[in-house]
Amino acid sequence: MSWDDSDKDKKKDPWSGRKQQQTPPDLDEIIRSIQEKLSMLFGGGEKNPPRGNNKKPSESSVSGKNVGMLIAVAAIVWLASGIYIVDEGNRGVILRFGGYQDTTLPGPHWRFPQPIDTAIIVNVDQQRFIEVGYRSGGNQQSTSGVRKEALMLTEDENIIDVRLAVQYKVKNAQDYVFNVRAPEVTLKQATESALRAVIGKNKMDFVLTEGRSEVVAKVEVELQKMLDDYGTGLIISSVNLVEAQPPEEVQGAFSDAIKAREDEQRFINESQAYSNEVIPKARGTASRVVQEAEAYEQRVVAEAKGDASRFNQLLVQYEVAPEVTRKRLYLETMEVVLGNSRKVIMDVKGGNNLMYLPIDKLMESSSSSSKSPPNRFITPSEKTTSANTSQDARDRGRGR
Repeated sequence: MSWDDSDKDKKKDPWSGRKQQQTPPDLDEIIRSIQEKLSMLFGGGEKNPPRGNNKKPSESSVSGKNVGMLIAVAAIVWLASGIYIVDEGNRGVILRFGGYQDTTLPGPHWRFPQPIDTAIIVNVDQQRFIEVGYRSGGNQQSTSGVRKEALMLTEDENIIDVRLAVQYKVKNAQDYVFNVRAPEVTLKQATESALRAVIGKNKMDFVLTEGRSEVVAKVEVELQKMLDDYGTGLIISSVNLVEAQPPEEVQGAFSDAIKAREDEQRFINESQAYSNEVIPKARGTASRVVQEAEAYEQRVVAEAKGDASRFNQLLVQYEVAPEVTRKRLYLETMEVVLGNSRKVIMDVKGGNNLMYLPIDKLMESSSSSSKSPPNRFITPSEKTTSANTSQDARDRGRGR
């Protein structure tokens, strides 16, 4: 027998013998119960409506409850939208109806949602940079010059091509947001102005050679002063002079001028080195000659004074005993004369023979005898030989 689906008595399954499962709850009933609870929560509707009353509520009451629920949800979402988080290294600038209200530090915060409050997040730790006179385009290897910004006039009315890079950070988030409409544009214009002012006060050779570091330092000071006067809230981290050279049209002539200047400097250095080498020697020689002349002068004067004093003393002795003095002078003179002679020939009065004295041989023998050991024993034969030699020498002298 088949079952009829419309049969009212469907308590059992004739095949399984299990009780028939209950039907799922009605979705309208669930929504209606939630609405009643929300209406009671916000002060609308009865707390315990009669269960036996199966009449549906009126459309006006249902729509009022829906509007209240939507308003509550919207209020919660609106208030929750006021939560914001400030990351590390950032600052939050709070605006209330467009006016400055507060500056918040990193961390979670809450503000009145828009349109009452507005939060502007400013990164104060980020290293930013601008370029004056060129554009790198994110690649440091390839750069393109901007002649309008790069060409500048020096004090000696020369034109040079200068390229500058500036790194900066935000020092004060409030000033950065409120005081200047476009801080980066203001910074670039201020940088160009400070650079032109410094370049215009220096000569071309100074900027291109030894004055690069001084130019950078002056530009940094002038630029920071201008930014503080404008109240931009920016601080300069570093200024780098990327390139400073003459314009392309005159680079050839300028290179020749640089080479000529280098040659001139090289010749000056070589001549200076030669001068430093020769002048001290000449000064030393001159000083030595002067000192020798002074020493000679002092020696001659001292000798002259000594001779004059000796002559005066000799004059006194001569006046006392003229003959003795003359004899002594003669003997002293002969001693001086014969002291430099190696051979002496003496004439004997009343005879025809001349006596020869070999003084050189005698001096050699005396020196050799002085070098011999003092305690050496001399044999009788050596004494005889020495005596004979001396006798022969005397005989030869008499014969001559």
